[in-house]
Amino acid sequence: MQRGAAVLRNYGVYSHIEEIRSYLETSSPMIPNGVVIAFDGSVEFRPSSWKTLTTKFSRMGSLRIPLACDGERRAGFIVDGQQRLAAIREAHIKEFPIFVNAFITDDVRTQTEQFILVNSTKPLPKGLLYELLPSTDARLPTQLHRRRSPAELLERLNHDPESPLFHMVRTPTSPEGVIKDNSMLKMLSNSLSEGSLFAMRGDGSRGADIDGMFELLCAFWGAVKEVFPDAWNLNSRHSRLMHGAGIVAVGNLMDHLVAKHPRKGHPSQRYFAKHLALVAPCCAWTKGTWKFKKNSRRWNEIQNTRQDVAPLMEFLQRCYDEAAKAA
Repeated sequence: MQRGAAVLRNYGVYSHIEEIRSYLETSSPMIPNGVVIAFDGSVEFRPSSWKTLTTKFSRMGSLRIPLACDGERRAGFIVDGQQRLAAIREAHIKEFPIFVNAFITDDVRTQTEQFILVNSTKPLPKGLLYELLPSTDARLPTQLHRRRSPAELLERLNHDPESPLFHMVRTPTSPEGVIKDNSMLKMLSNSLSEGSLFAMRGDGSRGADIDGMFELLCAFWGAVKEVFPDAWNLNSRHSRLMHGAGIVAVGNLMDHLVAKHPRKGHPSQRYFAKHLALVAPCCAWTKGTWKFKKNSRRWNEIQNTRQDVAPLMEFLQRCYDEAAKAA
């Protein structure tokens, strides 16, 4: 197990280096954040004789760094930026400028302390990164690139006054919402991967049809609001419809209903409302019991776990199919 975990971690590192290398080989790459180097006492700083360049906090000068021969101890080590420098080394480019921050000390404690402090710094919250994605069209690492369309859709749904979900999604910059951003992003990602939004996600020759996706999502969630008014816009503690499990399961039902739509073009809110009404008697969003195939669960026992979300998805889809067949 430990060896397997180490392989996975190494794969992640190599994959990240490859992402940076590919970016460096594009037409106009830029890495604004520098690397950090710890030098030992063999490195000498020689101040410049130009007094006009000296201030209270800085001095102009040059560094004299001894080059190590084979087997000799090197004068410094990388505190932060190992993967960036590895990518530069491997990239098919002649040269690449990068900022370097460095300090000189022979104290191993100081070197170790700085390494720990720099590498243990808490990164930006993922939610904030995802919220920033729609504001850039730069080339991004694969994982972030896959989140770009869901993040752009989430921004439209949360900030467009025409959206039934207007200001209902809780994000780092909009903390007043009742739906967690991760829940919506997961629902959108699922639909983009293998659901009703898949055909509109674009490819290498055309971009994603965000307007078309937004239109479809507004029609569906507008119908959800219409059919389940008592469970709408409540805290997830009081409504499992606004809970992560409910958002993902109902999003899956959207894909199922779109697949059943007989005509070309996007289904209307009226279509969605008509078909969601068939499922409504089976639902226990705010009270009652979910009567699953294998067991029954109180309405508020449903949690945002795979063990609960999968049965809820299956239950809603089965209830619809049975009701539609009987209608």
